[in-house]
Amino acid sequence: MATESASYTSLTLPVLPLDDEVVLPGMVVPFDLSDADVRAAVEAAQAAARSSGDSKPKVLLVPRIDGTYAATGVLGTVEQVGRLSDGDPGALIRGRSRVRIGAGTTGPGAALWVEGTTVDDAVPEPLPGAVTELVKEYKALATSWLKKRGAWQVVDRVTQIDDVAALADNSGYSPFLTTQQKIQLLETEDAVARLKLATAQLREHLAEQDVAETIAKDVQEGVDKQQREFLLRRQLDAVRKELREINGEQEGEESDDYRARVEAADLPEKVREAALKEVDKLERASDQSPEGSWIRTWLDTVLELPWNERTEDEYDIKGAQEILDAEHSGLQDVKERITEYLAVRKRRADRGLGVVGGRRGGAVLALVGPPGVGKTSLGESVAHAMGRKFVRVALGGVRDEAEIRGHRRTYVGALPGRIVRAIKEAGSMNPVVLLDEIDKVGSDFRGDPAAALLEVLDPAQNHTFRDHYLEVELDLSDVVFLATANVLEAIPEALLDRMELVRLDGYTEDEKVVIARDHLLPRQLERAGLDKDEVVLDESALRKLAGEYTREAGVRNLERSVARLLRKVAAQHELGDRELPFTVTDADLRGLIGRPRHVPESAQDPAERRTSVPGVATGLAVTGAGGDVLFVEASLADPETGASGLTLTGQLGDVMKESAQIALSFLRSHGAELELPVGDLKERGVHVHFPAGAVPKDGPSAGVTLTTALASLLSGRLVRTDVAMTGEISLTGRVLPIGGVKQKLLAAHRAGITTVIIPKRNEPDLDDVPAEVLEKLDVHAVTDVRQVLELALTAAEVKIPAAA
Repeated sequence: MATESASYTSLTLPVLPLDDEVVLPGMVVPFDLSDADVRAAVEAAQAAARSSGDSKPKVLLVPRIDGTYAATGVLGTVEQVGRLSDGDPGALIRGRSRVRIGAGTTGPGAALWVEGTTVDDAVPEPLPGAVTELVKEYKALATSWLKKRGAWQVVDRVTQIDDVAALADNSGYSPFLTTQQKIQLLETEDAVARLKLATAQLREHLAEQDVAETIAKDVQEGVDKQQREFLLRRQLDAVRKELREINGEQEGEESDDYRARVEAADLPEKVREAALKEVDKLERASDQSPEGSWIRTWLDTVLELPWNERTEDEYDIKGAQEILDAEHSGLQDVKERITEYLAVRKRRADRGLGVVGGRRGGAVLALVGPPGVGKTSLGESVAHAMGRKFVRVALGGVRDEAEIRGHRRTYVGALPGRIVRAIKEAGSMNPVVLLDEIDKVGSDFRGDPAAALLEVLDPAQNHTFRDHYLEVELDLSDVVFLATANVLEAIPEALLDRMELVRLDGYTEDEKVVIARDHLLPRQLERAGLDKDEVVLDESALRKLAGEYTREAGVRNLERSVARLLRKVAAQHELGDRELPFTVTDADLRGLIGRPRHVPESAQDPAERRTSVPGVATGLAVTGAGGDVLFVEASLADPETGASGLTLTGQLGDVMKESAQIALSFLRSHGAELELPVGDLKERGVHVHFPAGAVPKDGPSAGVTLTTALASLLSGRLVRTDVAMTGEISLTGRVLPIGGVKQKLLAAHRAGITTVIIPKRNEPDLDDVPAEVLEKLDVHAVTDVRQVLELALTAAEVKIPAAA
């Protein structure tokens, strides 16, 4: 039945199919004889062994996957037939060697017979070094895996196997190998390749096992932590219960406490419904859930808001006006607006019209003016006059929309917006809220806060304001909003449209003297540690401080000068150089705080004045710090240089550059009419410069000043020192209206100018200028630039100069 040769043996064997199982050589496997295929194969093998005289029946163990037989099987010998541990009949079969399966044949019994050829997979001795290292690696990996499973007896058996083929086939016992992996081992005939495959499979399993153990350890640690936390919380609850019993308090859960607080609070109906829903969620949430802390924080915020708290307005209109006059000098526009608001509120209250259409009678004012005129401090005075709470919201540099509308509650560390926090801080639903520096609000990838303010400052919408954090309606219609800004152009148009604009253009010199005497001096005396009788500032000293030591729209630098003066006097007294009491006059100022910084042009020596040469004119401008005096200088290049065209310097904007072009074009086209030698404009280059070159300048209002400077240069006639001008010019010589007339006239007054030229169409703006300023200024309203030249230029004294 068998034919042997040096390298292979041909066999005819009955097939014992293995469904989803694989037996490798060297393995001893029990089989259940109650299975028909197993019984048929064993009986056929026994019959063949009896006829051939073999001591042990032989079968071919072949894996069968989904009804398909593998191409390689294992020669197995039936070692013993008896009963299994459960009492069923069985057979113990040992795998001997691999067999390549050939064609089917016939044989005794009901089994399937096939022809096959044994495979010789012995590795010749001695083993190469690489194979030896491979054997060591496999044994080490197998030993590590077996030790983890506690199979110490098997460790000794594995370490004693020296045959490469037997060592590789020993991995067939590994329970972690899939059927496909075992078939791959079975069909790999080369022993060294098979050992490499077994080593790779074992290494991969150990790596997966290490990861699984790490995950299991982390999970166990998490479970242990939760168990400890649960136990500690139970102990804490027990301790709290004991403490409540000792203190005689009623037992109740935290959620019950919140429910009682919500039901007892004076909340609007919709807010109460939303709060009770959150209490329901809190009762359902577990102690370990982060949602519980979010809900508690939200409920605390809602319960702290003064939903129905309002202060009663002071309807003593005369008393409110007296408070405003006592705390601020000047600023008549805003004082009148607050008085009007209080009068209307009083009449509405008298007629039962406190709430109309769900909205109350709030106000939104925008106070726009240069720094130091008292915009921020005015808010507190308004609240004082109205008998309301005051809260300030600083918006300078805010770039996050959530700062106004709040964060969504899903974010960690979420907070309500600044408006809601201001209401909570005030403790009243009708405070005076000062939105400070609203023109300094920026925007970036986090949104535009100015856009979020649109709903807040809209009287038609803010009675249903919704904060992203609260998500309930908040009535802001009774709040008085005062927004402050330095630059009107920096406020978005849509936002400005929702506010009533009140301009604060600065103080006159008389107003500054009053402010310094009544407000600044008492405050600085206290800060310097001096009594009001120890140092007295004469009115002449205050006037000189306001006129020559500071030149500003507000009074901040004036207050600094007063503070510096008092510090100097206090220091001299401590050093023994000055006796108190001491009265400071204008003559003492130079010795105490140095020379004046701003001497009017009219007070300078005629030869030192800027307009002492042709080609220099005085203009008026408006900056973020208020009105200011602006000089324009013009010069003609020497004909020998070959320069031509118009050169502009002084960091000018496009509009101002165009004004210079228009002025030059007007003079070229009307030179004969004005008796100007305009031929030089073609042959020689014109250079126009605006001093203070580091300061950006733009706008059309320097048109008449540019024309006057160029006309002065060409005619050789000086521009009057006491004249300043403003106005836009057209190509036909018309003087067009401009803005900021009040601020410009105040600046001219501060600079010692006595004659001001403005456009005729700006004449109605003179109503806003204080009467004491108009009395000291000779204001000329003109329609044509020819009138400007007649007023501004002196009689001809010098021929056309090459430069100014």
